[in-house]
Amino acid sequence: MTQSGIEMGIYTLGDIGTDPHTGRAVNAKLRMKEIIEAAKLADEAGLDIFGVGEHHRLDYAVSAPPVVLAAIAQTTKRIKLTSATTVISTVDPVRLFEDFATLDLLSDGRAEIIAGRGAFLESFPLFGYDTKDYDDLFAENMDLLIKLNEAERISWSGQYRTSLTNAEISPRPVQSRIPLWIGVGGSPESANRAGKLGVGMAIAILGGDPERFKPFVDLYYKTGIEAGHTLEDLKVSITGHGYLAKTTQQAKDEFYPYYSNYWSYVNRQRGTTRSISRIDFEQMAGPDTALFVGSPQQVAEKILHQYEMFGHRRFIAQLDIGGIPFKKVAEGIELLATEVAPIVRKATGKRTTILTK
Repeated sequence: MTQSGIEMGIYTLGDIGTDPHTGRAVNAKLRMKEIIEAAKLADEAGLDIFGVGEHHRLDYAVSAPPVVLAAIAQTTKRIKLTSATTVISTVDPVRLFEDFATLDLLSDGRAEIIAGRGAFLESFPLFGYDTKDYDDLFAENMDLLIKLNEAERISWSGQYRTSLTNAEISPRPVQSRIPLWIGVGGSPESANRAGKLGVGMAIAILGGDPERFKPFVDLYYKTGIEAGHTLEDLKVSITGHGYLAKTTQQAKDEFYPYYSNYWSYVNRQRGTTRSISRIDFEQMAGPDTALFVGSPQQVAEKILHQYEMFGHRRFIAQLDIGGIPFKKVAEGIELLATEVAPIVRKATGKRTTILTK
C-alpha cells in the first residue's frame, strides 16, 4: 500500500496540574482556552491530527470532547479532530454518533472517534453503569456504534439499552463513515477486538520498551485479515508522552520536574504515593524507550524506530502534562511540526507497504 508518510499530531487530556516551579495551577476556563489555542497552533504549523480526552473529575478540564472539538473546528481549517479517548462503555452510542456527526458537519469532514476504557472509572457510577458489566457494555456499544456509522436507518436490539426499529439516525456526517479507532493500553483482548471489527487501533505507549507491544500489533493484523478486513481497513496509531527542546539534555532537564510532578498526582489519584527519581527518569528517557523526550532529531529517531516495529500510520504526542506552562507547550508544537514531522514524513513516505512482520 502506497504511503505519503505517517500522520503526525498531538492530543491532550486537559489535566489541571500544579506547576512544580510556581505552585500554581490554571483554572478550567484558562485550561480550555489553552487547549483551543494549542489546536489552532497545531493546525497552522501543519500537523495532521488533534485529540481531546474525556474525564469526569475536577482535576481535568474536559468532560465533553465533542463540544470542545466543535469549538476547535471553528478556529482551524484542516487538522483532523478526534476524541482521545471516548469512554465507550458509559456513553449512549446514538448520542455519541450524533454528536460526532454534528462535529463532522461543522468541521467539513474532520471528525474521528477513538473509543476506549479511559484511565479512571468515575463515569460508571456517574452515568448509572456497573463496572462489572464493562466488557459486555464495550462490546455492545461498539457493535451499535459501527452500525450507526453504516446506515441512516437501523434496527437493532441489545441488553443495555432500548431496541431500535427502523430508527432514523441524524444527522449524517460529511464523510461516508466517521473513522473509528479502539484505544489499547496493553490488552491483547482489545487488540483482538479491534482486528475483528476492522477499526483502527490506537496504542498508548507511555514508557518502557515499545517492543513489548509488537505482539499486539501482530495479533491485530492477523485477526483483522482472518475476519475478512483489508490492510486499508487496518491502521495503527501510536500515542505517547513527549517534550522537545533544542538539545536532548535541555529537554530532559526542563521536562523532569513536570514529568515527576505528573506521575505524582496521577498516582495520588490512583491511591498510591509512588514518585519518579531523576535516576528513574534518565532510564525512562533512554534512547530505546517510548518516552519521546529530546531534541527534534532524537524524537524523530524514536518515532522511526517504532515505525520499523509497527508500521503505524499515525503518531500522536501528549505535550501538556504535569503543569507545563503553555509557552513551553507551544514551543513543543512548533518543533514537532517544523522539525520532527518533516524528517518522519520523508522517511516513512518512501515505504510502499505496511510492515506487519
